[in-house]
Amino acid sequence: MTSTPSPHNRSRSEEEDDPLDGMISRTGCAELHYALQDCMAEHQDWRKCQTEVQKFKECMTTYQNTRKEQLLKQKTSATQSA
Repeated sequence: MTSTPSPHNRSRSEEEDDPLDGMISRTGCAELHYALQDCMAEHQDWRKCQTEVQKFKECMTTYQNTRKEQLLKQKTSATQSA
């Protein structure tokens, strides 16, 4: 019996080039995303992974709100400098 390689093995070059992985990593929510993927793979039913779905959603919402604030501050300071 051979062991299945982890889907999150970062040494695989094709995963290094995956733009989605890069985007999710930049949000700081990658571990929650992987936990959700693992749950989905195990249960084959997203309804059984609601805890993971909610945690990932909360993390992404926090990231998006923080990003909006940063962009607004940049826009405001660029307008004031002009």
